[in-house]
Amino acid sequence: MSEGDSTGESIHGKPSTIGSFFTRLGQIYQSWLDKSTPFSTVRWAVTLLLTLIYMIRVYILQGWYIVTYALGIYHLNLFIAFLSPKVDPSIMDDADDGPSLPTKQNEEFRPFIRRLPEFKFWHSATKGIVIAMICTFFEAFNVPVFWPILVMYFIMLFCITMKRQIKHMIKYRYLPFTHGKRTYKDNLQSKVIL
Repeated sequence: MSEGDSTGESIHGKPSTIGSFFTRLGQIYQSWLDKSTPFSTVRWAVTLLLTLIYMIRVYILQGWYIVTYALGIYHLNLFIAFLSPKVDPSIMDDADDGPSLPTKQNEEFRPFIRRLPEFKFWHSATKGIVIAMICTFFEAFNVPVFWPILVMYFIMLFCITMKRQIKHMIKYRYLPFTHGKRTYKDNLQSKVIL
């Protein structure tokens, strides 16, 4: 065994204390993530609260606009991945291998599978906010900029990106917010029997 092993073992073949600590810390973190999975509303409420705290901090300190802009771009990229299908229909037009989104009314129902699932979207967005919050404690990240230009550029980028995404949704006829297959009541069930 060498000293640089990535298994967290010391030079004597026993697990190092630091390696064991970080392994245990990772297990506790993963356990909390697993427990939070079914509570999407609570998870997003905590993320919105963190966002509000971050925005208040940036407003009070009057700085860290580049960090905020980078966080906004990162969240925009996550959101676009959340809205996009796992398999891009424009690529599937060229190669008809594998499943694709239904394009006609009488085609079989296929659920919308996202490129970025909701849980990973939430987890990445929350980590981004926490990292941005940590950056506000270091003056090195407080680069002086004229923030109205960043706001205008972000709004322009958001509009252009969403316009392209909406055109893609319309062209390939998919909605990223479907909740399952439509069911129809049987005509016999809907008649009143006297």
